[in-house]
Amino acid sequence: MDEIVLKSMAKWPDVPDVFGWMVLDARGNWLIKDQRIGNPAIGEFIGRNYQSDERGRWYFQNGPQRVFVTLANTPFVLSTRPGTNASEIVTHTGITVEKVTGAWLDENSSLLLRFRGGEIGSVDDRDLSEISTWFCTAEGRPIDDEAVSKAMERHNTHGATGIWLAYGDDLCPVGRIAYEQAPTKFGFDRSPRPEPGQPDC
Repeated sequence: MDEIVLKSMAKWPDVPDVFGWMVLDARGNWLIKDQRIGNPAIGEFIGRNYQSDERGRWYFQNGPQRVFVTLANTPFVLSTRPGTNASEIVTHTGITVEKVTGAWLDENSSLLLRFRGGEIGSVDDRDLSEISTWFCTAEGRPIDDEAVSKAMERHNTHGATGIWLAYGDDLCPVGRIAYEQAPTKFGFDRSPRPEPGQPDC
């Protein structure tokens, strides 16, 4: 968290939280009242001061005030960028994903990846085609397009996909999950609301 934010929190500790103003969309864009924040410096500032509370509600610490974020899918949005030897995954806040510890497909063909200390992110749909080329068998052998298409069928949200994800030196099985089940499974709140009696700006 930025030093200026920490100082403002200490100076004004009782500023009411904000709900319903800010959104993280499925492509990693920040929106305020449906208006996309296009300034890269502001986006980076938000990313550095983005975290969750004990209830899994994600927020942007804007000086002394918590601005809770409505999530289109997951708390992080993942995309690819060229690495030294191969493409690597990075979050919308600029964190490089060193290791993937879990992978799931939902009924909307969204690919969810667990990384770091259990954080969960959904892959930007524009990067899904590239990441799908990393799908393989349990032995690490490439799989054909038909097997990938079958695994990503929209109506199928149960059972094993039969595919694995190769990332770095690791292989991770790809499971299935329903969109509505993800918040409970991974401990986050897509639509934070104030608690009863809590002031709301």
